[in-house]
Amino acid sequence: MNIVIDIGNTQTKIAIFNGIELVHFSRFSKLNEALLDETLTQYNTKRAIVSCVGNPPFSIVEFLSKKMPVVEFNSSTPIPIKNSYSTKETLGPDRLAAAVGAYTLYPNSNVLAIGCGTAITYDFVTSQGEYLGGAISPGINIRFKALNHFTAKLPLVEIDENFPILANSTQGSIISGVQNGTIFEIDGYINALSQNISDFKVILTGGDANFFVGKLKNSIFVHPNLVLIGLNRILYHNDQ
Repeated sequence: MNIVIDIGNTQTKIAIFNGIELVHFSRFSKLNEALLDETLTQYNTKRAIVSCVGNPPFSIVEFLSKKMPVVEFNSSTPIPIKNSYSTKETLGPDRLAAAVGAYTLYPNSNVLAIGCGTAITYDFVTSQGEYLGGAISPGINIRFKALNHFTAKLPLVEIDENFPILANSTQGSIISGVQNGTIFEIDGYINALSQNISDFKVILTGGDANFFVGKLKNSIFVHPNLVLIGLNRILYHNDQ
């Protein structure tokens, strides 16, 4: 069994894999040693991988290293796809893990992984297993917060399933603008990419992924644990 830890911008996710099967998943706003140790006592894990986009809440790698071999995922970690990004050292580990996860689920296919979380990330892998890069834009909640922070009177609002194109209130107008704008962006990005690449699968992941189900014009798949699947695959790749 493997333990996979993904420390994101707002949450930490822990997964236990038995081979390629996900047998346990938990998330925390802030991880500590006691919570991690509680998970470890439930499963006989043999190895671990840790990915972190920011600063870890404590020395997780050091803590785990006392119990099992640990891969600390970074730009120099061997991966099972070719990384053609020009600035590998600045590439977010979550983006690269999502790309690996997408290609793991759909091998020998062109795949576009779209992360819908704090940021919206677009990451493309060719059918030959080459990561080409993608794009980054603000996530829905960042857009809401930016309108509230950088204006004098616009209120801070949250995601709402009811959002017409023409809203007749200020709150409704913010919701319509942000949510419709994000939907148009994602559809537009997919359409622009399809002008040069005729056939690729689109996989959405991240905390806001389910919001876009049924709202995008393009065909999509949703895999909420794409980053974890990718990290587990990378762990196996480094065990060869």
